[in-house]
Amino acid sequence: MDKKQLRQELQKCLREIEPEKQAQKSRRACERLISTAQFQDASVIMMYLAIPNEADCCDAIAAAWQQGKTVIVPKVCWEDKEMTVVQIDSLEADFSTEVSGLRNPIDGVPVPFGQIDLVVTPALAYDRRGNRLGRGGAYYDRFFASDELKASRCGFAFSEQLVESVPVENHDQMVHFLVTDSEVITFDNQQGE
Repeated sequence: MDKKQLRQELQKCLREIEPEKQAQKSRRACERLISTAQFQDASVIMMYLAIPNEADCCDAIAAAWQQGKTVIVPKVCWEDKEMTVVQIDSLEADFSTEVSGLRNPIDGVPVPFGQIDLVVTPALAYDRRGNRLGRGGAYYDRFFASDELKASRCGFAFSEQLVESVPVENHDQMVHFLVTDSEVITFDNQQGE
């Protein structure tokens, strides 16, 4: 199955999960994430603001703030096809949702990639080797390829998003561990190779 077919299959699967069930699964995944050593040891954590049918890490964002951690989120420049990161202190901040439904911060303090300890990343699918299938823009692949970024990379998803195999290309970047509502899987690729 190629990337396009797998994306279509996973998008259909995610749409079929009832909103109540998605919320329950997101809470369980957040509990697992918060209990990881990577989360506990991190001072600066990059998370994301979920779009519909995506595992929501808002409970983990709240826990990070309660623990005195710095939370940053992606800020996408659609024209340049680039992703930067900015610090947020509230989920009530001003966000733009003009493109693709993504809540894009309007303001926020930029954070150098080298300060990030942990990146929690969404995707449509992951496999048991640490490969991820994003939505096709390669924003996270380019971000992960930055020489400045030394953070641990965490995939965050529903258990339904764990597949046998994700098709990969040369530019595709892996995650170091995956957190779902049912398990935490650590991969033997800590260098992201």
